Amino acid sequence: MKALRTVADLRSELAPARRGGLRIGLVPTMGALHEGHLALVRAAKERASFVAVSIFVNPTQFGPNEDFAKYPRDLAGDLAKLASAHADLVFAPDGKAMYPEGEETRVRVGPLAASLCGPFRPGHFEGVATIVTKLFALTGPSVAVFGKKDYQQLAILRRIARDLFLPVEVVGHPIIREADGLAMSSRNAYLSADERKKALALSRGLGAAARAFAAGERRADVLRGLARTEVDAVATSVDYVDVVTADGLVPYAAGAPTGDRALLAIACRIGTTRLIDNVVLGEDPPPSP
Repeated sequence: MKALRTVADLRSELAPARRGGLRIGLVPTMGALHEGHLALVRAAKERASFVAVSIFVNPTQFGPNEDFAKYPRDLAGDLAKLASAHADLVFAPDGKAMYPEGEETRVRVGPLAASLCGPFRPGHFEGVATIVTKLFALTGPSVAVFGKKDYQQLAILRRIARDLFLPVEVVGHPIIREADGLAMSSRNAYLSADERKKALALSRGLGAAARAFAAGERRADVLRGLARTEVDAVATSVDYVDVVTADGLVPYAAGAPTGDRALLAIACRIGTTRLIDNVVLGEDPPPSP
């Protein structure tokens, strides 16, 4: 497995793989890798012959009061994990490689960013869209695998690939959870032991709503309330607990029926750590246990 730092090196390594007829897989990450990331690598290996993983903590997707400076970084540990997962190449550039001096171009995101995390993280999805579009441009024709925990991000990146005619198949992978149901996240490392226990309220709330949905409940406000009750009991603050259309991410009005498929998503803080989680009602099983 090769670890590369420059755009030129990445292109030179991908070119012979492509000339040899290998399908390229791409797994973009910000490092601090856990089993959820490695599951994405394995999923990419199932779909492609040559898998590249990027590690880059992207500054343009962090707001001025967010955790860019303290975001967990462990490149040596990440490389060891990726070697064990049989990644073929790791691209770990510095900021100047991805944002050359004088750069000024951004990828604007439309209505998919208007709900859920969008209002609470201004500019976040523009930063995500910009860096991932750069990675798509560098990688070329490929299959890119992203986790469904960042469901809004996944929806936006699929839209970008379609709208800009990028030769990339964007694949979503189911959320990987701990044995107790907590969604795996690099930010879980910030949680104290007590906060870690409180964080289980997210999966409990999603599970209660998913079971009610499976039993026939379709009122958006009832489903929202089942999840909100659990989260309100432990969260330091709540950005949202919302039910939206699964494809357009449009919130349902109070009392409106959801139909047979909808996204229930949560963003809140446990202590100072912002956590997100979701379930696609009518598609995903309830988080367990």
